[in-house]
Amino acid sequence: MELSRLVGIETPIVLGPFGGMSSVALTAAVSEAGGLGSFGLYGLSPERIAAVGQELREQTSRPFAFNLWLPFQGPGEQAPGAPFDRAEFEAAVAGLADLFEAAGIEPPAWPVAPLPEFSAQLEAALDARPAVLSFVFGVPSAELIEEAHRRGIRVFGAATTVPEAQALDAGGVDAIVASGLEAAGHRPSFLDAPEASLVGGLSLIPQVVDAVGVPVIAAGGIADRRGVAAAFALGADGVQVGSAFLATRQSAAREAHRERIRTAAAHDTVLTRAMSGRPARGLPNRAVRTIEQNGAIASFPLQNILSGIFRRRAAENGDAELLSLWMGQSAGLSRFEDASDVFAELAAGVPDGRD
Repeated sequence: MELSRLVGIETPIVLGPFGGMSSVALTAAVSEAGGLGSFGLYGLSPERIAAVGQELREQTSRPFAFNLWLPFQGPGEQAPGAPFDRAEFEAAVAGLADLFEAAGIEPPAWPVAPLPEFSAQLEAALDARPAVLSFVFGVPSAELIEEAHRRGIRVFGAATTVPEAQALDAGGVDAIVASGLEAAGHRPSFLDAPEASLVGGLSLIPQVVDAVGVPVIAAGGIADRRGVAAAFALGADGVQVGSAFLATRQSAAREAHRERIRTAAAHDTVLTRAMSGRPARGLPNRAVRTIEQNGAIASFPLQNILSGIFRRRAAENGDAELLSLWMGQSAGLSRFEDASDVFAELAAGVPDGRD
């Protein structure tokens, strides 16, 4: 079953979910165009999740997806839900002192508020009844998938290697996002360290297609009709696109970030743990260089929470040097400022009979 029929969309183009940078306007725009708009729920309270669902239904009657991060403990990370370590907190705050000062804010005081509980987020997401619930950092439980299906919700998972894709397929997901190393943002690896799971899309997509029995959505390095056509030639049933949409006026990215996307070269981006404590692909700036030089990077999610304090002020000030400039290796191919133009360009690469 192809992706379009699986989720009831016209064109097999999926908006990449942006944790912290999703917008209702962009999600609705992609869904209205005939694709699958996605909204990243990372860090959102159950109340906010419910509100987002309502706001989306007010802007579109078409299918959309919600994305959640599964509780996951990567190498060197604290257990999900465990209390933060004060010594680690103080060392990380000291290492970020110059950046708090540059943003014009005081360093945070102990203690740090925890993230919302996953179970509460999940219940709110299920109650919102999106067409799709997508997950990163693992395989959703059989109980979770069964409950989603009971409510008429499809479940997607993300893989960075063939064994991860096979684990997701065996776990019962409805489709798999094959995320090549070119992709923007966090690497959702869960069977091995992200640094040991860096497979380019040209190699990853056809091998995942051959290894699983569910539709495969290609992600990473796709920004125009050529990337879409290549993904389908490799056997994908759809594509997931992030940076090209993030560069549009409908996204929640600041103009300084959008401009950096449009002007980035393929070799400019790096994988770094600096901003969140987990490897993510983006453009290095003052914040990344300062944190990496200081070497005091807290584990996830503490590092992400702390850097988020100066990042929010930087967003208000339009200071790109203190933002998380997430973008993929094909970011520089992003040349449209409106989501409808991006969608039309991507749709032109979908083979006849696949929309």
